[in-house]
Amino acid sequence: MGRHEMGASKRTRIILLVLGFCLGGMTFAQNTGQTVRHHKVVDQDSSSPPELTQAENAIQKGDDASAESLLKKALVTDPGNFQAWFDLGFVYNRMGNVPDSIAAYRKSVAAKPEVFESNLNLGLMLAKTSQPDAEQFLRAATTLTPTANIDEGHARAWLSLAHVLENSKPDEAVEAYKQAAALEPKDPEPHLSAALLQEKENRFADAEQEYQQALAIDPNSGDALTGLANIYMRGQRFGEADLVLRKIIVAHPEDVSARMQLGRILVVIGKNDDAINELQGALKLDPGNSSVQRDLADLYAASKKYDLAETQYHSLLAANPNDAELHHGLGVVFLRERKYPEAQQELLTAVKLKPDFGAAYGDLATAADENKNYELAIKAADARAKFLPEIPVSYFLRASAYDHLRDYKMAAQNYHRFLELANGQYPDQEWQARHRLIAIEPKK
Repeated sequence: MGRHEMGASKRTRIILLVLGFCLGGMTFAQNTGQTVRHHKVVDQDSSSPPELTQAENAIQKGDDASAESLLKKALVTDPGNFQAWFDLGFVYNRMGNVPDSIAAYRKSVAAKPEVFESNLNLGLMLAKTSQPDAEQFLRAATTLTPTANIDEGHARAWLSLAHVLENSKPDEAVEAYKQAAALEPKDPEPHLSAALLQEKENRFADAEQEYQQALAIDPNSGDALTGLANIYMRGQRFGEADLVLRKIIVAHPEDVSARMQLGRILVVIGKNDDAINELQGALKLDPGNSSVQRDLADLYAASKKYDLAETQYHSLLAANPNDAELHHGLGVVFLRERKYPEAQQELLTAVKLKPDFGAAYGDLATAADENKNYELAIKAADARAKFLPEIPVSYFLRASAYDHLRDYKMAAQNYHRFLELANGQYPDQEWQARHRLIAIEPKK
């Protein structure tokens, strides 16, 4: 009774894992939070304090302590010097002093609001600390002129603004990513960031288009391939997911997650032997990965490689002795190997650990019946019915068990119920049921 249920439930588990699993690897937006330096000291003239030039030289040498001291002296002489405040904000940021960095950048912007780098850096620092006015200064930066690399600077501002807008204004964030992409047409990052946002918003068609644009720029982009694979898996486009995952593995042969997902995809599309090869490869790379071990155990069982399945389940149970699913899996393997006493013991353990485990009760009923433990077979079938819908073979198993126990009244009731539901699907059992009813029912 439980064997068909076991196969269906394991395949369902694999499909759910495929649909619910997302590959990692989205690391492309890490540099947008870094502040920038001026290309040169802006508007510095003979009226600027001499300590400012000395501080600039110290910054170039990485001597932040000296730079801080010199800048403070410069600001005593010229407290409204936007360049000194800017440099002090930069030094504080590099020293990890975020609050003082923000305060210095605010004073730099207040002293001279039209400087691109001051607005950008202030916006980045505010975004870093999740302060609400980050948007204000990043938007200002998109309208101002950088001191060098104008398109690159503007793209950076739009990209940073987009990251800030993602949670509160996702549509505006996408538009900001498009602005960045237009300014830097050879940079895949804006497309990748937009795609990831659209994927989170369940706008999968738009996300797919952005990932494809990123791939057009960088055909080997692991982030774009990963994003496409996730979209295809969620959309149950398993053939396309198969192709993309293979590309990821070619580019990154040690990616365990990609190999595991490819193995699962191959199970879903019925290529069990190929799936086994991929999962074995993943396990070689990460021998302690219990998810891969579990997938392999289930797949060995489904592929009738029972000796390998048994070994895998035993290995998993050694580390997880109270896992009802694993005891169930091993019990079903024993059933298929006709090791009925061992199967019964594992399945009893499974339902003890998980008393509402309907499928395990069904398989336990089968094992007990094969062991001629008819009382247990009936109890297990009845327990199954509390958690899963009755199926024809449940009634046949009960009927046969009652028949062996010479409880002919209950046997007849269950044979009749089985015949009402069988509808020609179980010809051998239907023939047997009819002939047993002739033998056990009173003659009229």
